[in-house]
Amino acid sequence: MAGSAPEQELKTAVFFDRDGVVNQSPGPGYVLNLEAFHLSPGLFDLIHWIKSRGWLAIVVTSQKGVGKGLMTQNELDRIHSHLQTELAQATGFSFDAIYAYTGTPDCPHRPKPDPEMVTTAAAEFGIDLAVSWLIGDADRDIEMAHAAGVTRTIRMRTEIPITVSAMATVDSLDEALEILRRQTA
Repeated sequence: MAGSAPEQELKTAVFFDRDGVVNQSPGPGYVLNLEAFHLSPGLFDLIHWIKSRGWLAIVVTSQKGVGKGLMTQNELDRIHSHLQTELAQATGFSFDAIYAYTGTPDCPHRPKPDPEMVTTAAAEFGIDLAVSWLIGDADRDIEMAHAAGVTRTIRMRTEIPITVSAMATVDSLDEALEILRRQTA
Protein backbone atom coordinates (compact mmCIF):
# COMPACT_ATOMS: atom_id res chain seq x y z
CA MET A 1 0.00 0.00 0.00
CA ALA A 2 1.44 3.36 -1.02
CA GLY A 3 2.45 5.62 1.84
CA SER A 4 2.36 2.94 4.51
CA ALA A 5 5.41 2.31 6.65
CA PRO A 6 7.39 -0.87 5.94
CA GLU A 7 6.75 -3.72 8.31
CA GLN A 8 9.42 -4.09 10.93
CA GLU A 9 11.07 -7.51 11.11
CA LEU A 10 10.16 -9.35 14.30
CA LYS A 11 12.96 -10.31 16.66
CA THR A 12 13.91 -13.60 18.29
CA ALA A 13 14.14 -13.63 22.09
CA VAL A 14 15.17 -15.98 24.83
CA PHE A 15 13.03 -15.54 27.94
CA PHE A 16 14.59 -16.53 31.26
CA ASP A 17 13.05 -17.39 34.58
CA ARG A 18 15.28 -15.90 37.26
CA ASP A 19 15.61 -18.06 40.39
CA GLY A 20 16.93 -21.49 39.43
CA VAL A 21 17.97 -20.36 35.93
CA VAL A 22 19.70 -16.96 35.90
CA ASN A 23 20.79 -17.39 39.49
CA GLN A 24 21.14 -20.43 41.68
CA SER A 25 17.91 -21.58 43.28
CA PRO A 26 17.28 -20.46 46.84
CA GLY A 27 15.33 -23.69 47.46
CA PRO A 28 11.75 -23.33 48.65
CA GLY A 29 12.22 -19.72 49.80
CA TYR A 30 13.19 -16.45 48.15
CA VAL A 31 16.38 -14.61 47.28
CA LEU A 32 15.80 -11.72 49.67
CA ASN A 33 19.04 -9.79 49.34
CA LEU A 34 22.12 -9.37 47.21
CA GLU A 35 24.19 -11.59 49.50
CA ALA A 36 21.93 -14.56 48.62
CA PHE A 37 22.05 -13.87 44.87
CA HIS A 38 24.57 -16.11 43.05
CA LEU A 39 24.65 -16.26 39.26
CA SER A 40 24.31 -19.68 37.67
CA PRO A 41 27.38 -21.20 36.04
CA GLY A 42 27.26 -20.85 32.26
CA LEU A 43 25.13 -17.69 32.27
CA PHE A 44 27.86 -15.46 30.83
CA ASP A 45 28.55 -17.74 27.85
CA LEU A 46 24.84 -18.19 27.17
CA ILE A 47 24.07 -14.45 27.25
CA HIS A 48 27.10 -13.66 25.10
CA TRP A 49 26.00 -16.23 22.47
CA ILE A 50 22.38 -14.99 22.46
CA LYS A 51 23.26 -11.31 22.22
CA SER A 52 26.00 -11.91 19.63
CA ARG A 53 23.31 -13.37 17.35
CA GLY A 54 21.29 -10.17 17.68
CA TRP A 55 18.62 -11.89 19.78
CA LEU A 56 16.97 -10.38 22.82
CA ALA A 57 17.46 -11.75 26.35
CA ILE A 58 14.58 -11.02 28.72
CA VAL A 59 13.90 -12.05 32.31
CA VAL A 60 10.32 -12.93 33.33
CA THR A 61 10.23 -13.61 37.05
CA SER A 62 7.91 -13.95 40.01
CA GLN A 63 9.29 -12.13 43.06
CA LYS A 64 6.41 -12.42 45.52
CA GLY A 65 8.74 -11.78 48.45
CA VAL A 66 8.14 -8.08 47.79
CA GLY A 67 4.35 -8.41 48.03
CA LYS A 68 4.67 -10.56 51.15
CA GLY A 69 6.79 -7.90 52.85
CA LEU A 70 9.86 -10.17 53.05
CA MET A 71 11.95 -7.75 51.00
CA THR A 72 11.56 -4.25 49.59
CA GLN A 73 11.19 -3.17 45.98
CA ASN A 74 14.45 -1.26 46.47
CA GLU A 75 16.27 -4.49 47.39
CA LEU A 76 14.82 -6.25 44.35
CA ASP A 77 15.93 -3.34 42.16
CA ARG A 78 19.39 -3.53 43.75
CA ILE A 79 19.64 -7.25 42.91
CA HIS A 80 18.59 -6.64 39.30
CA SER A 81 21.00 -3.71 38.94
CA HIS A 82 23.81 -5.94 40.22
CA LEU A 83 22.78 -8.65 37.74
CA GLN A 84 22.91 -6.22 34.83
CA THR A 85 26.28 -4.80 35.94
CA GLU A 86 27.84 -8.26 36.35
CA LEU A 87 26.64 -9.33 32.91
CA ALA A 88 27.82 -6.13 31.23
CA GLN A 89 31.26 -6.36 32.83
CA ALA A 90 31.69 -10.05 31.97
CA THR A 91 30.14 -10.16 28.49
CA GLY A 92 29.62 -6.63 27.23
CA PHE A 93 25.88 -7.35 27.21
CA SER A 94 23.00 -7.31 29.67
CA PHE A 95 19.35 -8.35 29.69
CA ASP A 96 17.18 -6.23 27.42
CA ALA A 97 14.46 -6.13 30.06
CA ILE A 98 13.44 -7.62 33.38
CA TYR A 99 9.72 -8.13 34.00
CA ALA A 100 8.94 -8.99 37.61
CA TYR A 101 5.61 -9.92 39.16
CA THR A 102 5.88 -8.81 42.80
CA GLY A 103 2.38 -9.38 44.13
CA THR A 104 2.04 -5.76 45.24
CA PRO A 105 -1.21 -3.89 44.54
CA ASP A 106 0.56 -1.54 42.10
CA CYS A 107 2.40 -4.28 40.19
CA PRO A 108 1.57 -4.00 36.48
CA HIS A 109 2.19 -7.70 35.83
CA ARG A 110 0.23 -10.88 36.47
CA PRO A 111 1.61 -14.06 38.07
CA LYS A 112 2.81 -17.08 36.13
CA PRO A 113 1.51 -19.13 34.39
CA ASP A 114 -0.39 -16.14 32.97
CA PRO A 115 1.48 -15.24 29.75
CA GLU A 116 1.18 -11.47 30.31
CA MET A 117 4.88 -10.78 31.00
CA VAL A 118 5.88 -12.59 27.79
CA THR A 119 3.17 -11.03 25.64
CA THR A 120 3.94 -7.56 27.03
CA ALA A 121 7.61 -8.01 26.13
CA ALA A 122 6.63 -9.24 22.66
CA ALA A 123 4.53 -6.14 22.06
CA GLU A 124 7.14 -3.74 23.45
CA PHE A 125 10.12 -5.24 21.60
CA GLY A 126 8.53 -6.63 18.44
CA ILE A 127 9.24 -10.28 19.27
CA ASP A 128 8.24 -13.26 17.14
CA LEU A 129 7.08 -15.68 19.84
CA ALA A 130 6.88 -18.60 17.39
CA VAL A 131 10.68 -18.63 16.96
CA SER A 132 11.61 -17.53 20.48
CA TRP A 133 12.67 -19.62 23.46
CA LEU A 134 12.05 -19.83 27.20
CA ILE A 135 14.35 -21.36 29.80
CA GLY A 136 12.65 -22.12 33.11
CA ASP A 137 12.76 -24.53 36.00
CA ALA A 138 9.09 -25.01 36.92
CA ASP A 139 5.84 -26.10 35.31
CA ARG A 140 4.48 -22.54 35.60
CA ASP A 141 7.35 -21.27 33.42
CA ILE A 142 6.64 -23.81 30.67
CA GLU A 143 2.88 -23.22 30.96
CA MET A 144 3.42 -19.46 30.64
CA ALA A 145 5.54 -19.97 27.53
CA HIS A 146 3.03 -22.29 25.89
CA ALA A 147 0.13 -19.93 26.71
CA ALA A 148 2.05 -17.09 25.03
CA GLY A 149 2.81 -19.15 21.93
CA VAL A 150 6.43 -19.96 22.79
CA THR A 151 6.84 -23.68 22.09
CA ARG A 152 10.63 -23.80 22.20
CA THR A 153 11.15 -24.45 25.89
CA ILE A 154 14.07 -25.71 27.94
CA ARG A 155 13.59 -26.83 31.53
CA MET A 156 16.36 -26.80 34.10
CA ARG A 157 16.20 -30.09 35.99
CA THR A 158 15.30 -29.72 39.68
CA GLU A 159 13.95 -31.96 42.40
CA ILE A 160 10.44 -30.64 41.65
CA PRO A 161 8.30 -33.25 39.86
CA ILE A 162 7.61 -32.44 36.21
CA THR A 163 4.00 -32.48 35.00
CA VAL A 164 4.32 -30.18 31.97
CA SER A 165 6.64 -31.24 29.16
CA ALA A 166 9.31 -28.96 27.77
CA MET A 167 11.11 -29.40 24.45
CA ALA A 168 14.25 -30.36 26.40
CA THR A 169 15.37 -30.82 29.99
CA VAL A 170 18.93 -29.96 30.98
CA ASP A 171 21.17 -29.96 34.03
CA SER A 172 23.04 -26.74 33.26
CA LEU A 173 23.03 -23.56 31.23
CA ASP A 174 25.96 -25.00 29.26
CA GLU A 175 23.62 -27.78 28.09
CA ALA A 176 20.94 -25.20 27.28
CA LEU A 177 23.47 -23.33 25.14
CA GLU A 178 24.31 -26.53 23.25
CA ILE A 179 20.62 -27.08 22.50
CA LEU A 180 20.25 -23.53 21.20
CA ARG A 181 23.35 -23.97 19.04
CA ARG A 182 22.11 -27.27 17.57
CA GLN A 183 18.57 -26.04 16.98
CA THR A 184 19.69 -22.89 15.21
CA ALA A 185 22.63 -24.25 13.20
